Amino acid sequence: MAMNPDDIIRLIKDALPDAQINLVDTAGDQNHYAAEIVSEAFRGKPMVACHQMVYKALKGKMGDELHALSLTTRAPD
Repeated sequence: MAMNPDDIIRLIKDALPDAQINLVDTAGDQNHYAAEIVSEAFRGKPMVACHQMVYKALKGKMGDELHALSLTTRAPD
């Protein structure tokens, strides 16, 4: 099952409204994505915690509708 990139962005923005998101469909199948996400919410948090915040924002769709998501997360400069 594939997931529309606009839906991925919307879910992340719902949880992290200030997020700047660059999402790339790496395989052209709407199932494998890479995302760079910049949010103040990540400041001072370890990478694992930031990634958990993104997975939580996806509301259980990871591994179901969304097969693979490579994440790069950081706070703004």
